[in-house]
Amino acid sequence: MTSTRTGVQQAQRQESVRLTRYAHGGGCACKIPPGELEEIVAGLTSPGAVGGGLIVGLDHGDDAAVVRLPGGSGSLAAVATADFFTPVVDDPYDWGRIAAANALSDVYAMGGTPLVAVNLLCWPRDVLPFDLAREVLRGGRDVAATAGCAVAGGHSVDDPEPKYGMAVTGTVDPARLLRNDAGRPGMPLSLTKPLGLGVLNNRHKTTGEVFPQAVETMVALNRDAALAALAAGAVCATDVTGFGLLGHLYKLARASGVTAVVDSAAVPFLDGARDAARAGHISGGTRRNLEWVAPSTDFGRTDEMTRLLLADAQTSGGLLVAGEVPGAPVIGELVPAGPYRLVVR
Repeated sequence: MTSTRTGVQQAQRQESVRLTRYAHGGGCACKIPPGELEEIVAGLTSPGAVGGGLIVGLDHGDDAAVVRLPGGSGSLAAVATADFFTPVVDDPYDWGRIAAANALSDVYAMGGTPLVAVNLLCWPRDVLPFDLAREVLRGGRDVAATAGCAVAGGHSVDDPEPKYGMAVTGTVDPARLLRNDAGRPGMPLSLTKPLGLGVLNNRHKTTGEVFPQAVETMVALNRDAALAALAAGAVCATDVTGFGLLGHLYKLARASGVTAVVDSAAVPFLDGARDAARAGHISGGTRRNLEWVAPSTDFGRTDEMTRLLLADAQTSGGLLVAGEVPGAPVIGELVPAGPYRLVVR
């Protein structure tokens, strides 16, 4: 009887706490703006590691680092990444699931398989109860288990703002990498999840409305999309997170030395995304994304609202693949480099 009453009390306490109110932003929209980040890391590229075995590092801002395993046969490499952010939803379990799926996505975006993760938890211990933190960790554990990835400990700090994520290590075949500098003219562009997560999450933070379609999209692993891309022979991909579709596509086009053309009418959006944007639920991160790519983009007659939605800061978004992925819409193509890196029609 006591155990049941305690469980009910915990559930009531969790429902009464709006986690997003303890964060200055939400999810991947809290990323340092891409232009500023590039200034910070300029000149910090690694000359190589583990006997010169670094395959992918900082050079093109790819989704994860890849290094050959010393003493191996050459057919196996390690993938390493880390990702964490402030609450994107109020439900602690869902936040944990979303953060874990987002961290695992970086491994999938490289064509890899996650093996082990460690938790990264920042918690205002004098402000928020630890039973909420436990729910966050439980959500992360459950998504990692779905991915077949072990969770083995981690690190926590007392922080005025709650943050959660994971550092993930996986493996990949160096001959079957998905990377953002391998795009070539003539390749179509496929997007495996609809856009609009940023505006819906911002509306949730502002109003408390819950958008199940957004949560379902964010907790979905990019595993099947990555496997489908590899099976189709793709060699170039990235995931779409805090820099928005246009920001991540810009990085891909620049790294590959091509121009990317986007058919805005072909880009899928979640139900309610346009309404949320029209209601003004545009994050500062989204506006900074658009400002960053604008000088390198020919927007033609595209209206301002569409531009903002294409730059919408996503959290745990889909894969953007240079190639056709079964079941995913083709939203554009790569063409020879022109005066602009991006062209939006």
